[in-house]
Amino acid sequence: MFHLGSLLTRNRKYNYRHSLRTISPDERGTWAEELAADYLHDKGMKTLARNHYCKFGEIDLIMGEDMANGDMTIVFVEVRFRSNSHFGTGAESVNYRKQRRIIMAAHHYLQQNPILREKPCRFDIISISPQQRSNNICWIPAAFEI
Repeated sequence: MFHLGSLLTRNRKYNYRHSLRTISPDERGTWAEELAADYLHDKGMKTLARNHYCKFGEIDLIMGEDMANGDMTIVFVEVRFRSNSHFGTGAESVNYRKQRRIIMAAHHYLQQNPILREKPCRFDIISISPQQRSNNICWIPAAFEI
């Protein structure tokens, strides 16, 4: 797996604005997904899959969140990175069409993993914007529904 540790110094201040200009869009996407996964791990989730591709689209992160009753919720996460907000936030860019594609890709993932089919699931969005100095990660749990 490609790690951006050599390109970006990780710190919990999330101040990467200058460094992000020097890497490619693909590397930026990988960095954003790594940052989102780290953030969700800090919140107690575990990674089940990354970058699940199918003919319907891609799911950036598939996480598991333990519930109080001992069961697990499957969390399908769309990660959006925006270097500026001239055209809206990353979360605002997840329109109805993109939501439908994520839902179909999630259905495909669950068909391939029958043991997870009966688990509750939800769709979250993580929007990353490095120029907001105090809060670069905006996590929206249950951002949309089926």
